[in-house]
Amino acid sequence: MKTICFTVTNDLVHDQRMIRICGSLAEAGYQVTLVGRQLKGSAQLAQTPYHQHRIRCAFHKGFLFYAEFNLRLFCWLLAQKTDIICAIDLDTILPCYFLSRVKKIPRVFDAHELFCEMKEVARRPLVKWVWTAIEKYCVPRFENGYTVSSMIAEHYHKAYGVSYSVVRNMPLDQQHHLLSNRGRFILYQGAVNEGRCFEQLIPAMKWVQMPLHIYGDGNFVEQVRKLIRTNGLEDRVFLKGKLLPVDLPPLTRTAFIGISLFDGSVMHNRYSLANRFFDFIQAGVPQICSNFQAYRELNDQYGVALMVDEHSSVNIASSLNKLIENEFLHSKMVENCLVAARVLNWQKEVGSLLDCYKKLKNLEETFTRSMPGCTVSSRLRRSE
Repeated sequence: MKTICFTVTNDLVHDQRMIRICGSLAEAGYQVTLVGRQLKGSAQLAQTPYHQHRIRCAFHKGFLFYAEFNLRLFCWLLAQKTDIICAIDLDTILPCYFLSRVKKIPRVFDAHELFCEMKEVARRPLVKWVWTAIEKYCVPRFENGYTVSSMIAEHYHKAYGVSYSVVRNMPLDQQHHLLSNRGRFILYQGAVNEGRCFEQLIPAMKWVQMPLHIYGDGNFVEQVRKLIRTNGLEDRVFLKGKLLPVDLPPLTRTAFIGISLFDGSVMHNRYSLANRFFDFIQAGVPQICSNFQAYRELNDQYGVALMVDEHSSVNIASSLNKLIENEFLHSKMVENCLVAARVLNWQKEVGSLLDCYKKLKNLEETFTRSMPGCTVSSRLRRSE
């Protein structure tokens, strides 16, 4: 039985994407371990078909956190037996690379996002320089990998010559759970981080007669609280905190409109395919969405969202009110979501993930038979 170890810097409890990936690979017969971060307020780990381990750190942000976590992660990995190591994004790629060299095992890069092009990184020149240097060093040495959109895959191919598969971040098919009665509220769910257009969305709610519920946590929460107070919207915009992954889909299905807005000034937002876009589709919830190519191509096919070109408060308010006031349009989009949900779900997408690891497994077996004592990693090192 092949063992795979995945590494992340976040808490494991709320990472829906890794829960799906690790669970699917465990069901496919792999022995899977997911390694993450132990926070002071971390909830108890749920029972899963894969192993979980959390690393406790003295530092919790900035350079010292990343340095400490990566060192602790590398030391922990050295003591583990694994056949394949997978780095989730750049923040754990260095220890995974060095471990693969030391243990002579295959390495995989899960490029969930364009890390160097996220707003919280891109706006800080020194931080971006450091992460870009790590990316330039490591990514060309990770021949095997996958990402969440064809645009990110194309970017990495042009920049580093790697050919990564696309495994979109889709939810499980849950059509049998759909509710007939919806609540009268607008829903934002996910990380409350920079680059999610809260600076425009919150003021827009002054012209929208329906409450906005924000479920999540992140580096922009305090700014959101200030925006709510400044605009006098305490009775219309509500910060609800984080929910466990098991509790989020039932809540999503009760929303009237979903929010999928992203700041277009950074490449990461223009190229990515956020999981909330698919979560709203699966829940049968029409949404307003940034008019970026990856989303536009899907919306042209299924008609599940109102696309927003200009992220102004007036324009956002106009789009929200259009969906609220036009019952026929809203009902039609609900129907379109239900059609799209039968195609855009994890049960359909998981085959792409399994193919990635099956090819890696077959590649290793082929080289082991033809060159005894030679692993895939040692072959790759000779090509570096």
